[in-house]
Amino acid sequence: MEWFTAVILGLLQRRTEFLPVSSSGHLAIGQALLGVDVGEDLVFDVVVHAATVLATIVVFFKPILSLFRGLFRFRYNDETDYVLKICVSMIPVLFVGLFLKDAVSSLFGSLIVVGCALVVTAALLYFSDRPGRAKQVPAPEAPAEARNGISYLQAFLVGLGQAVAVIPGLSRSGTTISTGLLCGVRREVVAQFSFLMVLVPILGETFLNVVGGDLSSSSVGMLPLALGFVSAFLSGLLACRLMIALVKKAKLKWFALYCLLAGSCALVCGVLESLWIIRLLSTSDAADE
Repeated sequence: MEWFTAVILGLLQRRTEFLPVSSSGHLAIGQALLGVDVGEDLVFDVVVHAATVLATIVVFFKPILSLFRGLFRFRYNDETDYVLKICVSMIPVLFVGLFLKDAVSSLFGSLIVVGCALVVTAALLYFSDRPGRAKQVPAPEAPAEARNGISYLQAFLVGLGQAVAVIPGLSRSGTTISTGLLCGVRREVVAQFSFLMVLVPILGETFLNVVGGDLSSSSVGMLPLALGFVSAFLSGLLACRLMIALVKKAKLKWFALYCLLAGSCALVCGVLESLWIIRLLSTSDAADE
């Protein structure tokens, strides 16, 4: 892999990781356009995931530090409640990782799947970001809010959104934030919860890759790896802060439009690719006869 390819993929995957436009879908499209495949290169995957975790920790350093301080007081306080709800949100994605990993992996080569999933992402973003949902219920009529602004049931439902978002083209941040908004969670609460809940699954996936994969051999050199890490980290910082601001201001509809356009393009490319393959196979069969 050339250094500029690593930079492009690092920017593409990590910037879109935080924005509601699907990093896996854009990575699949980017690899198709650039003619590369890093899906089997565990070293590159571990490096960009490390950049994602580091960017998230930097942005949410104070809340994470507060959670650890409260957790190690060993009593049921706000911090313990929040951590337990994050654990509840991880149950669905843990199930998918243990039992459906191979089925999900088989979907990554299809631009048609990516295109359809991007269109679904667009619909989720649009309907969760409708103007009526941005209005707060007047204080006298507002129901009692759950501790930390999110209940255990809401945390589980947001976790279901994260589990479904393993399909390439479905945005993880877009799906989790949309699910939270549709369940009645306040914007600033679901934005932070969405980014913090992904830390443990990413660390877990990276750990499994390190333990179960061969990291001694890689098609990516040291310079591309370093540039990929730096570009992923810096773009992740920018995208994470931008996403938080946009969620609070109810500006997700523009991402919905983008996902609709990107999904439509991916669908057209996927259909044309399939037709070209079918025609190629037909020509080959005719030549054999």
